Amino acid sequence: MSEEENNISPLGVSLELSVFVCGALVMIYEIIGSRIIAPFLGTSTYIWTSLIGVILGALSLGYWIGGRAADRRPNVRVLASAIFAAGGLVSLTILLKDVILQIVSDAPVSIELRSLIAALLVFAPASVALGFVIPYASKLRILSLDQAGSTVGRLYALSTIGSIAGTFLAGFVLIPFVGSVRTLYLIAGTLFAVSFLLAGMSFSRPSVSVLLLFVLGVVSSEGGAYYLARTNGLYDMDTEYSRIRIFNAIYPPNGREIKALATDPATLQSARYLDSDELVLAYTRFYHLAKFHTPEMRKVLMIGGAGYSFPKEFLHEYPAAKMDVVEIDPGMTAIAREHFGLKDDPRLRIFHQDGRVFLNNAPPASYDVVMMDAFGSLFTVPFQLTTVEAVRRIYDVLDEDGAVVFNIGSSLTGDSSLFLQAELATYRSVFPVVNVYKVDKSAPDERLQNIIIVASKLADTVPQADENAKHAFLLSHLRETPVNDDMPILTDDLAPVERYLSIAQALK
Repeated sequence: MSEEENNISPLGVSLELSVFVCGALVMIYEIIGSRIIAPFLGTSTYIWTSLIGVILGALSLGYWIGGRAADRRPNVRVLASAIFAAGGLVSLTILLKDVILQIVSDAPVSIELRSLIAALLVFAPASVALGFVIPYASKLRILSLDQAGSTVGRLYALSTIGSIAGTFLAGFVLIPFVGSVRTLYLIAGTLFAVSFLLAGMSFSRPSVSVLLLFVLGVVSSEGGAYYLARTNGLYDMDTEYSRIRIFNAIYPPNGREIKALATDPATLQSARYLDSDELVLAYTRFYHLAKFHTPEMRKVLMIGGAGYSFPKEFLHEYPAAKMDVVEIDPGMTAIAREHFGLKDDPRLRIFHQDGRVFLNNAPPASYDVVMMDAFGSLFTVPFQLTTVEAVRRIYDVLDEDGAVVFNIGSSLTGDSSLFLQAELATYRSVFPVVNVYKVDKSAPDERLQNIIIVASKLADTVPQADENAKHAFLLSHLRETPVNDDMPILTDDLAPVERYLSIAQALK
C-alpha cells in the first residue's frame, strides 16, 4: 500500500478522528471538573489552578507512557484499550466523585491543598489515559522518518483543534443545557465509542466489567438525584456561571422550614421561609441601613440577585422607590422565579450583566443607594467589585448624598480580618464616611462572619433611626474599627481577595 493510500485508509481516518475527539474530551473534562468540585470546595482560583496543573501533569505522564508503549508494541488494539480504560476511569469518577470529594472537603488542611488533592484523586487517572493517545497514535501513523514531522504535527494540530471545539462545546452547550454530571456520562460513552471504532467491540470479562461500572455509575447518580429530589426537594443544576443546589431544610436558629440556594459547601446564597415572605438570612435585613443614611431614597441599585430575597422585601417596604438589580447569571434569575417567588414588577428592572461592567457604563449620579451582595465562592466577593477603581465608579453613580451598603465575609479582628481591613482602606480612600456593622453581635470578633460596610458621600452623615423598631435595632450593631494605615488598598492590578479569605477559612 502506498503512503498516500494509507493516509486515507479507514485506519488512518479512525486514528485522526480519535485524536480529534480525545483532544475535545480532555478540555470538556477539565472545564466540567470545576463544576463537579464546586459543591464541595467552591469555584475559586485555587480550584482552577489545581485542575489545570494536575491535568497538564497527568497528560504529560500519559504522553511519556504512551510514547514508550508505542515503541515497544505499536498495535491499534493497545490504543483502543487505553481509550476504553479512560472511559472506565471516567465511569469511576461518576461513581465515586461525591464520596471522594466529601472526604477531601472535610480534611483539616488549607483550601489550596484540598483543591490539589481533589484534582489528583478525581481527575488525574483518566487524564493520564487520555494523554496516552497522541504519542501512540503518532507512532501508528508514521510511515517513514521522512514523514515523521508532518505526521506528528498534523495529529497535534487535530488534537488542538479538538480541544478548541471541546472548550466552546463545554462552555456554550454542555454546561448550560446538559449539566456537569450528565456530561461525564457523555464523555465516558464517547470514549467507549471511539475505542469500538478503532478495534471493534469486545465482550471480554474486563470490558464487560468496565461497561457495568459505567452503568452502575449512571444508575447510582440518577437514582441518588431522584431520591434527594423526592425526599429533600433537592435540585442540582448548572447554569452558565454556577452549579446550583436548591433544597428544603430546617433553619437552625428557629427550627422553621426553608427552601435554600447554595453554590458552594460553606454558605447559603439565598433562602425563603415556606410559610411566610419575611427575610431568612440575618445579613439581608441590614440593607435597610440605607434608609438611615439616605432617608429619601427613590432609586436603588443592587448588585447580586441570587434568590432576590431583598429586592422582594424592598418593593414591599418602600412603595415609592424603584430598584435595578444586576445579576450576572440569567439562570439564577430563572431559578428565583421558579423556586423563590420572584414576580415581575414595574418598579424592578433586572440586568443580566457583570456588576463591574454595569458600573463602568452607568451614568453619573443615577442612584441614591448602591447595595452590594455579589459573592463568588466560599464567602469571596468577585475581586473586580472590591477594588478602588470599582469604589470610585460606585461613588460616581451615587447622588451627592448617596450611600453604599456592602455585605462581605470577614472577621473583625485577627488574621481573618485581612479582607475587611483591605476593603475598609479602599473605601476610606474614596468615601469620607465609612461605618461597619456586625450582623451577629454574639459571634466572636475573630470568627469569619457577615460584616456590613456602609459608606456615605456626606461627611456629616449621622444615621438616624425612624419609628420602625424592626429597623431601628440595626443601628445598635455599629462597631468601631481601627484604621490600619499599613494595609494596602485593593486595585485592579492587585486584589488578593481569595488569598485573604483562604487565610480566614484556614483559621475557622
